[in-house]
Amino acid sequence: MLMETENHETVETVDCRAPDSDDSDWEKAWDFRAADAENRQTAEDSQPPEEDYIKVKKMPAWARIAIASVVAIVILFAFIWEFGNIGARIDPDAEIPQGSGSPVQDAIDDLDWIIPAYLPVNDYSRPGTKTDEISGIVVHYIGNPGTTASQNRNYFANLAITEEAYASSNFIIGLDGEVLQCVPVDEIAYASNDRNSDTLSIELCHPDDTGEFTDETYASAVRLAAWLCSEYELSGEDILRHFDVSGKECPRYFVQNGDAWETFKADVTSAMDG
Repeated sequence: MLMETENHETVETVDCRAPDSDDSDWEKAWDFRAADAENRQTAEDSQPPEEDYIKVKKMPAWARIAIASVVAIVILFAFIWEFGNIGARIDPDAEIPQGSGSPVQDAIDDLDWIIPAYLPVNDYSRPGTKTDEISGIVVHYIGNPGTTASQNRNYFANLAITEEAYASSNFIIGLDGEVLQCVPVDEIAYASNDRNSDTLSIELCHPDDTGEFTDETYASAVRLAAWLCSEYELSGEDILRHFDVSGKECPRYFVQNGDAWETFKADVTSAMDG
């Protein structure tokens, strides 16, 4: 039989129909095959071209690295802002009150080894309340291993914003022996419970959970305690642990190692005599 192709060419084909089939059966089978071919073509046409598919699905390696780097930098800066030295979150235009002008404070202001880092006056860390006559020095430990003096000073300053606790210290000594003054010596700091009004507080940073201090921190603590005792005419026995005031395990190393505490007081006395 003769048949016209899609290119309008006439070709002769072999009639493969069964002897008892009629033309309508053949036409139905042909229509079914034609419809099936059309459906397959429609499905293929609905797929995006291979080039477009590659563009959508595949991103260049440099672009993936760039995006990952940006995300990592954002996370890092968020962490530093919250916990690092730049995280004070204090209004940079706010006035930071300086020392109070008491005789001992005036002497401190002339020392080059005590760094002024006064907190702004606020209800949570520097209320501005005057002390009674100073009768003792209370030694504390930060309790947050590995943090710096500056970070802990910023934490105290942030309490004016967060209002999450009442806490501060007159002095903080860092891991490298740096001495920061946060509250003037004639103002109370929130550190020593019912002895805030007649004592000065010294917070010591420490590198690990044992609470033991670096040599630099220890040396500066002896120097500062001796200087304050001399100014206020106190003795080594007027130096207290926070533990002696409230029973709290603070400073941990000096509570767990009584001999080390006695050595510290003896070192302070020697420094005063020297």
